[in-house]
Amino acid sequence: MRFSVLAGYLERLENTPSRNAMTSILAELLARADADEADKLCYLLLGELAPAYRGIDFQIAEKMMLRVLVSAYDMAPAEVLRRFKTAGDLGDVAYAHASGSGPAGGKRGGPSVAAAYDALYDIARESGEGSQDRKISMLADLLRALDPLSAKYVVRIPLGKLRLGFSDATLLDAFSFLIAGDKSARGRIERAYNVTADIGAIAAHIKRGGLGALARLGARPGIPIRPSLAERLQDTDAVIEKAGPVVAVEPKLDGFRTQIHVWEERGVRRAELFSRNLERTTDMFPEIASAARKMRVKSAILDAEAIGYHPETGNFALFQETVQRKRKHDIAATAAKIPLVAFVFDIMYLDGIPLIALPFVKRRRRLEDIFKKKSGEDALRLAERTDTDSVAVVRRELERNIGRGLEGIVVKNLAVGYEAGSRGFHWIKLKEKSSALARLRAGDSHGGLVDTIDCVVMGAYRGRGKRAQFGVGGFLLGVRGPDDRYYTISRLGTGLSDDWFREARHRIRAHEMKEKPRQYVVDDDTAPDIWIAPSLVVEILADEITRSPRHTAGRDADGAGYSLRFPRLVRFRDDKKPEDATLIEEIVRIHGLQKNLAPR
Repeated sequence: MRFSVLAGYLERLENTPSRNAMTSILAELLARADADEADKLCYLLLGELAPAYRGIDFQIAEKMMLRVLVSAYDMAPAEVLRRFKTAGDLGDVAYAHASGSGPAGGKRGGPSVAAAYDALYDIARESGEGSQDRKISMLADLLRALDPLSAKYVVRIPLGKLRLGFSDATLLDAFSFLIAGDKSARGRIERAYNVTADIGAIAAHIKRGGLGALARLGARPGIPIRPSLAERLQDTDAVIEKAGPVVAVEPKLDGFRTQIHVWEERGVRRAELFSRNLERTTDMFPEIASAARKMRVKSAILDAEAIGYHPETGNFALFQETVQRKRKHDIAATAAKIPLVAFVFDIMYLDGIPLIALPFVKRRRRLEDIFKKKSGEDALRLAERTDTDSVAVVRRELERNIGRGLEGIVVKNLAVGYEAGSRGFHWIKLKEKSSALARLRAGDSHGGLVDTIDCVVMGAYRGRGKRAQFGVGGFLLGVRGPDDRYYTISRLGTGLSDDWFREARHRIRAHEMKEKPRQYVVDDDTAPDIWIAPSLVVEILADEITRSPRHTAGRDADGAGYSLRFPRLVRFRDDKKPEDATLIEEIVRIHGLQKNLAPR
């Protein structure tokens, strides 16, 4: 397939607001693709070159792309900058000047999807002395070979501004339509994707062998598994009913979710770490990787929580301390200051055998056998566990762990397999708000929220007075709907420090958009001064969820949506993607729980 054909589909997708219509267009495009190019096609559709865990990044910002356009189209730098300020999109600048008359363009129709992908991949992999100039030259050569529409999208991809309004979830639906003509195959496709988080591999297998070919995909070290997620509850009385009759109770640590892979490859002992959103973090946490390589196993995939730990006191670090470890520079110095311990709570693979389908009680036994072989204290430890059929014991463990300064507990069903990529009552999280005793101690006069809420920063309002110096004075927050669009739920502006405003301004600068993203549902009177592409996730604590005509999340026939009362920022969630934001259905459930649990 020529890239010019793909560009035509990208334009159709950009002008299509409906997710169902997008799914149909994607299925049509996938049907036209050859098996050998299907993986590259899917990566490009998502504005990527590879799955997140491979860590392939273009390292091309707008300033460098300006130089690319100057070189590609023989324009004066001042003219390119002027046109960029007018259009607000470097892709549109390229569209206005591309001719496709280069040696690979013109009559022959331009490069293929595979050729364009390979060129972009080579550009991304350029490194070392002089790499910036080489990147500029190589990308300029590619642009000269492209027609205007193709150039528009090729410029947007390295800048991370393709933003077509769909995610890998929509592609999974498209695969199902390709195979079955409807969504009936989605479940089987998603199960394969949950253990092989590589959309390109899914596409290639489907194109070569249909649905049956996905059976050849399975868990293996080096490829992260999409993590299992816990459901929220506030009523401890319901825990045994939901996950019992006997449950496992574990501490809920406030650190980094860390997936640990260890194996041997060509005689070399390998260890890799992956974050909650499947990005490679091995280099950030060298003490955990080192401990993993020393494990007495041939191969394993472990689920863990990494948290800062003070050996001299035996206390856990606050999240604000732990988060300092998530950096790419000064790693050794920071590691000495804030050592990490990874508490392992599950195992999905051991010595060549996937364990995902085994019930938790059997997986835990395998894990305990491994840690019996370990000697001494190091950065890899077995998480605590208490089995019980008593609600009283669940309450006791909740109070005990809150007293230790932890978030709460996680209660687990002993009989189920590892639910990769799924949130459900196989795991239940109970935090401090779940404790009636803690609420009484705090003197709460209302039910309160069962948990914090993860919101997408949809936009910013310009600052006035003192906040004018920051450029922003408040933010518009949203949650995710069943259609993968984002709906407003709150403004955020009070109770924020000057440092937070400075950091927020720095973070949003790279994600500003001239127009409202198509996947946003926002009323005109709530619209922000600055639109921000779906990219930043923040954790929010609020007193309660109320109903308001100002917001669109869960809006009913009377025009009232859900809103957060007295929202406060807890932290940025760099470990989460926008598609990990809290769902409206979760907001509805929490709203019901807070009513049911209000003091009488």
